[in-house]
Amino acid sequence: MSGLPKPIQELINEFSRLPGVGPKSAQRLSFYLIRSNDGKEKSLGTALINLKSELTFCDDCHNITISNPCDICEDVHRDKKIICVVEEPLDVIALEKTGQYKGLYHVLHGVLSPIDGVGPDDLKIRELVERIKSGSFDELILALNPSLEGEATSNYIQSSLTGCEISITKIAQGLPMGGDLEYADDKTLIKAMEGRRKC
Repeated sequence: MSGLPKPIQELINEFSRLPGVGPKSAQRLSFYLIRSNDGKEKSLGTALINLKSELTFCDDCHNITISNPCDICEDVHRDKKIICVVEEPLDVIALEKTGQYKGLYHVLHGVLSPIDGVGPDDLKIRELVERIKSGSFDELILALNPSLEGEATSNYIQSSLTGCEISITKIAQGLPMGGDLEYADDKTLIKAMEGRRKC
């Protein structure tokens, strides 16, 4: 869209930089805020400012938090002998929603991806290794996404922990609950068969 006043164009440009927001969606969001008379733009602006000023990362697990250490790391009811490695803070939220896992976490903030220029030093792998070596953990659960990058990252972590007295496990991969065999791809079916367990 050309000929727009500079503040509108700048807002559209900023919205367009967000993942999943294309130019048309950015325009709709911008004009929605212009038309609103209830101060939505002010509350959005305040929320964006607070996002950076009030949040921090936990020094232990590197999850997003408002307190350091975070509530999960500080929870005396958590199993301090188990640590689950995930890619992103959203993965912690997903696992916590299940109500099943009661151990600690370690957030890597991504996975190894040479194509995107993401190496071990760009992730929280060194911090994980130091945490394992200086702690007294019994089990490390690798809960990374089932992708080539996730597998490469899992392998790298395992090799980095060679010689450490810790059991390393991976979450099972395969068919989702309610999934149909006929709609599953080959890799999913293979993983489902490999990850089978006794009933």
